[in-house]
Amino acid sequence: MTLLKFLFAKTIESSPVVSVGFAKFHPNLVVGGTYSGQIVLWDNRSHRRTPVQRTPLSAAAHTHPVYCVNVVGTQNANNLITVSTDGRMCSWSLDMLSQPQETMELVYNKSKPVAVTGMAFPTGDVNNYVVGSEEGTVYTASRHGSKAGICEMFEGHQGPVTGISCHSAVGTVDFSHLFITSSFDWTVKLWSTKHNKPLYSFEDNADYVYDVMWSPVHPAMFAAVDGMGRLDLWNLNNDTEVPTASVTIEGASALNRVRWSSGGKEVAVGDSEGRVWIYDAGEVHRTTMERLSRVSFPIRIKTTKIAVLY
Repeated sequence: MTLLKFLFAKTIESSPVVSVGFAKFHPNLVVGGTYSGQIVLWDNRSHRRTPVQRTPLSAAAHTHPVYCVNVVGTQNANNLITVSTDGRMCSWSLDMLSQPQETMELVYNKSKPVAVTGMAFPTGDVNNYVVGSEEGTVYTASRHGSKAGICEMFEGHQGPVTGISCHSAVGTVDFSHLFITSSFDWTVKLWSTKHNKPLYSFEDNADYVYDVMWSPVHPAMFAAVDGMGRLDLWNLNNDTEVPTASVTIEGASALNRVRWSSGGKEVAVGDSEGRVWIYDAGEVHRTTMERLSRVSFPIRIKTTKIAVLY
């Protein structure tokens, strides 16, 4: 594997950036969520290093850390969706961040607001999504309709949920109901929106698992990173007890973010000191894709507890 390393800015004035992502459909825009609750927007066409837009600090939007930013919709109609540990979901227009277009309190069964730490939308869905919480509970939710807000509760983690990712590979079989989560309880768990308990628990880590993400092209592969500086690539069609490939990054602090490239051949990981590494995962990707061509669907977990994922 080849290794590239480079640094990026971590703070906006006095408030750390705790989430960031490219704005889908807007290739020049980068969206960030801050610890103070502000949403910031950079434009890489600008010569300024500071954001070109930012939301005001107001009780009408977020007042707690924003760990989740996501642009959903189509090229002609899209919104920025943000969720915070204050238990509020906000929908924004990227053309105007002075105030949210809509807000929603995320409350389950008339209890206190859910302190959301992660959010993910299934591929092609702009209404339904899943969230993880500080309490370790996972929920499904909807933006609109008769069931707008928190819908179902999923229990299984024993610590805060740190990462959540919906299945994203497009193929002949629909796996859009599958998602994975990582947690402070040292595990990664596989779920289906059709069941309120985990389908499987991956327990090979010996520290907090800070983030997880499905491969965008390989239907059986996901990546995870942990507090020991370890990057794992799992292939469910190969093994469910140990990762298919694993590397501990020498000199790295806790790895707290992992992202695949759109082609699924590179994996970027970031640590708690603001450093980023990019790994070439092409060899692992090619090998497992060759194996995948010889495996029949549906994906099967090799365990007596669960034979089929749906």
